[in-house]
Amino acid sequence: MRLYRHLRVLLLLAASLLLAAQPAWATKRVALVVGNANYQNAPLLPNPANDAAAITETLKGAGFDVVDSRLNLAATDMRRALREFADQARNADIALVYYAGHGIEIDGTNYLIPTDARLERDTDIYDEAFSLDRVLLAIEPARQLRVVIVDACRNNPFADSMKRTVASRSISRGLARVEPAVSNTLIAFAAKAGLTALDGNSKNSPYATALVKYIAKPGLDLRRAFGFVRDDVLQATGNRQEPYVYGSLGGEDVALVPAAKADEPVQAANPQAEIRRDYELALQLRNKPALDAFLNQHPDGYYANLAKLQLNQLDAEDARVAATAKAQQAEQQKTRLMSQGAQHADQEKAAADLKAAEDARIAAEKAKQAAQEQATEAERKRIASESTIVAALSGNKPAVGSAFADNPTVAALADDNTPPKLAALSAEPRQTDIAKADITKSVQSELNRVGCFTGSVDGRWNAASQRSLALFNQHAGTKFDAKLASLDALDAIKLKPSRVCPLICDHGYKADGDHCSRISCARGSFLNDDNECEKQRARPVNAAKSNDSQRQDRPLRQRAQASAGGYGAAVGHATASPQIICNASSCRPVQRGCHLEYRGGGGPGNEANVEVCH
Repeated sequence: MRLYRHLRVLLLLAASLLLAAQPAWATKRVALVVGNANYQNAPLLPNPANDAAAITETLKGAGFDVVDSRLNLAATDMRRALREFADQARNADIALVYYAGHGIEIDGTNYLIPTDARLERDTDIYDEAFSLDRVLLAIEPARQLRVVIVDACRNNPFADSMKRTVASRSISRGLARVEPAVSNTLIAFAAKAGLTALDGNSKNSPYATALVKYIAKPGLDLRRAFGFVRDDVLQATGNRQEPYVYGSLGGEDVALVPAAKADEPVQAANPQAEIRRDYELALQLRNKPALDAFLNQHPDGYYANLAKLQLNQLDAEDARVAATAKAQQAEQQKTRLMSQGAQHADQEKAAADLKAAEDARIAAEKAKQAAQEQATEAERKRIASESTIVAALSGNKPAVGSAFADNPTVAALADDNTPPKLAALSAEPRQTDIAKADITKSVQSELNRVGCFTGSVDGRWNAASQRSLALFNQHAGTKFDAKLASLDALDAIKLKPSRVCPLICDHGYKADGDHCSRISCARGSFLNDDNECEKQRARPVNAAKSNDSQRQDRPLRQRAQASAGGYGAAVGHATASPQIICNASSCRPVQRGCHLEYRGGGGPGNEANVEVCH
């Protein structure tokens, strides 16, 4: 019994020591990440789901205690998510909410839109959406820091159909400026108040890409992190989008991820080294499931291209084996028919089948050989490139080179010990190792085939080549990076069986199939600036003749008034035109040998001009 009591005391002391040894800066950090993309009554948003996944992975990697990730929330689900997160924030030191989706500003208040919102009229916003104040209320219990990141500065998709119940109600572009009422609260917008954000052409928006880069850096003050995010987004969008942050913090640095202790320096992880280790493991297994698993985890980049070459080699080997088996079956069939004395036609058919199978086997053998040589050469260049990097770090080129040949894990040690700057520089030569010039020529040749490239196929990825790939993206609906001639772009272009980009002809020519033919206009027509034949107009009639004809066409009474001149007509001499005398009923020409004399007067019952004959 006494021994049991002593053991109990020792256990309590050990537990107390363990509790006392916990880091003093340990804080509880919780986050809610929402990505609304599949709206029922608005167009699909391409990036929020991807952006939410990237932010979730970043926060989990930063050691957050709770990262609640939700996608495509209807109003009921969004209300439940905010209520549950409020319970998490109540016991937390730092609470963060990231929202990507549609947002609307009405009368100076910002609202986050669930996926089932209809918003047929402006007042529906109060019933079908959630104000930003509701989100701030959910994170208010956090003890040290509250952060809301709103990546919802997009055009209002309901603006055209939404009915206004009050004409003076304001509905603006983007979101409205906001000032947090609680201290130590930051609200970050993807774009400045009243402006909209860009989704970009890649998997993630420019704003989310910059957030992932800076938001979880250990020891980096949150205000500086958002400043770096602003700079990156301005550069990526050509100064068209400027993120903005509202709220204020105290004088001390406030970081989402605490800095490592000075006496325990932590080397930054090299993601390229981790990817390489995964690739080498898949290469050692040397089977399609392992390479497919690697590509599912790392679909893009230098090592993904190497894995695809290895897969091509395995596929070519499978095709060779199948072709060889088919040729053997065809040979056995021919031998069997000959031994059985089959008809001559059947033997000829079996011989033809054997020849076709043998040709297919030879072609598969050549394809397998080409794929094997390509994969082997790529591996040789990879090892040579990594050997050069390690040799530069160690100063012993022969020893390091042999180490790479014997033990691929040496490269992992080299990458792990490489400073961040050298690791970043080493990525570029690796990217160019796999016959980059050949890939560029192939992409240029394929772009020329589908009508998007008219320059020379020289292996130089210049501005003309980049414009050609951008033109292909526009007409094929793809989103490849035009700055790089990649294998993925090459594969996509090869899938197009015919012309993709429209044929553009010079002035005076028109598209005729895949060629430009000269436009010939009929006689009496000419080619206008719109590249169309237009009929020539008749030359304008002489102005004097036109005036005379118009004068002759005027009614008789108007000509009489012009000639007689009313009360101001000349008297007692001939005029250039025949004189006309008018009375109350009609007008007639003055008789030959007669002339008009002005007797004054005029008006009802009196004649101003009198015909005088001699």
